[in-house]
Amino acid sequence: MIDQTAVRHSEVGNIVSLYSGAGGLDIGFQKAGFNTIWANDIDRFATQTYQNYFPNHTVTTGDLLLQELPKVKDLALVIGGPPCQGFSIAGKMDPKDPRSKHVWNFISVVANLNPRGFVMENVKALATNTRWQRLRNDLVIEAQKLGYKTKLFLLNAAHYGVPQARERMFLVGFKDNEPFEPKATTYETPISVFDALSKLPKYGSVGNDGICTAKITVAKNPILRKSPFAGMLFNGQGRPLNVEVPALTLPASMGGNRTPIIDQIQLEIKGAKSWISEYHQHLLAGGAPNLAVSETLRRLTVEEAACLQTFPKGMEFSGTQTTKYRQIGNAVPPMLAYNVALAIKQLFE
Repeated sequence: MIDQTAVRHSEVGNIVSLYSGAGGLDIGFQKAGFNTIWANDIDRFATQTYQNYFPNHTVTTGDLLLQELPKVKDLALVIGGPPCQGFSIAGKMDPKDPRSKHVWNFISVVANLNPRGFVMENVKALATNTRWQRLRNDLVIEAQKLGYKTKLFLLNAAHYGVPQARERMFLVGFKDNEPFEPKATTYETPISVFDALSKLPKYGSVGNDGICTAKITVAKNPILRKSPFAGMLFNGQGRPLNVEVPALTLPASMGGNRTPIIDQIQLEIKGAKSWISEYHQHLLAGGAPNLAVSETLRRLTVEEAACLQTFPKGMEFSGTQTTKYRQIGNAVPPMLAYNVALAIKQLFE
């Protein structure tokens, strides 16, 4: 069952949520005291997941440009994470990619609804890559024309209570005050994969049984790096996770051989040495690639991926297993969203 303590009446103000996905941003903002009055996403499985968690929220499914926007006075915020595939270094970074135009759809809704502020989330590349410098400047100029003071932040989720080193851009605009960066004070030390996953039911049992069956095989021509958790030791793009530190960024392409790999023995015995580390040493010493991998190696479950994104325990994701992984990988970690929302809340107060 979902803990509904975060689902309550607004303490701060009402928000409209765009490109809402499974609701990562909204869960964080709701926890901080905001209330979503209208949400939208084009993915029907994501909006069903959203409705599972927020049964009393109005959420629409379909192209944002074809939706009738809510008519509301004194709107606090417009929030959302427009599709990022056109900007991501994992993609082609094509300026002509139609998905890159969604950031302007977001700004047009801000112009239409005239909220006191807005929060746009996106991938690190949009904030740092020189290819997108002009676009960044144009977004800021347009927001300033609408009367918003803006700040662009690059935040690492691991600094805000998320067991995942996920870097994301936040463009924040506010009419009354100058936005400021959330302070990374929620947790003094990062949360490790072990600490996060040890709170879940045992692998394969109820509550942790969304198993990924993609086979794990070693690469015939492995690419070695200094760390056993870097390089390419296995076929596919599912990277092994070091359970002693926050996870690498979880991709939306999980569900098959891109699903991260973990050594079960390290979850059962804290401090146990991973077969991955031993195999890495074997290769560094000039050994040939093994024909078989340890039976203790497996891939992250749906529930474990959701946990590393800080979705509430028991979150009900709709759709096929692949679509569940995609919703999780596409989401803003709710705990990161919560810390951003707390900083925004101070602007209102």
